[in-house]
Amino acid sequence: MGHKVVYRDRVGGHERMFQDYLADNPTYGPELFRRRYRMSKNLFVRIMNGVEAHDDYFVQKRNAANYVRIAESTTLDSLRHFVRAVVEVFGDVYLRHPNEADIARLLAMGEKKGFPGMLGSIDCMHWAWKNCPYERQGQYKGKEEKPTIVLEAVASEDLWIWHAFFGMPGSHNDINVLHRSPLFDNLAEGRAPAVNFSVNGHDYNMGYYLADGIYPAWATLIQSITLPMGNKKQYFAKAQEAARKMVERAFGVLQSRFAIVRGGARIWDEETLALIMRACVIMHNMIVEDEGFVVDHTERFEHGDDQQHVAA
Repeated sequence: MGHKVVYRDRVGGHERMFQDYLADNPTYGPELFRRRYRMSKNLFVRIMNGVEAHDDYFVQKRNAANYVRIAESTTLDSLRHFVRAVVEVFGDVYLRHPNEADIARLLAMGEKKGFPGMLGSIDCMHWAWKNCPYERQGQYKGKEEKPTIVLEAVASEDLWIWHAFFGMPGSHNDINVLHRSPLFDNLAEGRAPAVNFSVNGHDYNMGYYLADGIYPAWATLIQSITLPMGNKKQYFAKAQEAARKMVERAFGVLQSRFAIVRGGARIWDEETLALIMRACVIMHNMIVEDEGFVVDHTERFEHGDDQQHVAA
């Protein structure tokens, strides 16, 4: 049949998009910009400049076609370049281990919630792999009854994700993922960021993460209380469960901001999927920092808008 050339009016599309969102006096103001792109315009421009400076793929070439209203193959190629650039440019800062200042802030948040020594909560999220190769579907199918890839994460109350381990098949449960993640090496040997606090007259020098009942009974993991007896233990268990949900809230906000990790993954190779997930986590943390200490539990949008707009 030959190659069919589709006239996409790229120049017109570029001009409309630029006027709508990026011009000095745009058609849609800052509120609508954030609604579409899930971040402020200043942060968007910062990421754009960093990616452009790192990878000349995004620098417009002489006589090159405009990158707006591009075809599917070019879109996928652009996606791979973009997520790799985001990870390489911003990953060291926005997907780092907590430093001393970070630990002090995390401890203050834990103390405020009534859990001194808490550094966050840990859990896993499954990302459906829509285009998982047929011969590998058995390996990646678990309780979800469809191929998934697991993201293990540690998040704090402000929804910053401090640890992200991605790539384990969905057939593994949370404890199996933990045994293979980089976090396991430190936890298994009882190593954690240096922390000093007291509870009920007892002194401790090791921080901990809140986890659900499937996780092992390590000094650095505090599980939920199963079948609490008495008002005191029931009250404590309820407060602990509420605090532990911070990582699940982080998963919810991550998926609401980036539709690509909410729906089924349509990329075939795992390397690109890992880069996509890491890039989304990094940009999520950048938004948390940009917007200040805001716990946004209910960042939602209408699916009708999602059908019309492009989410990163």
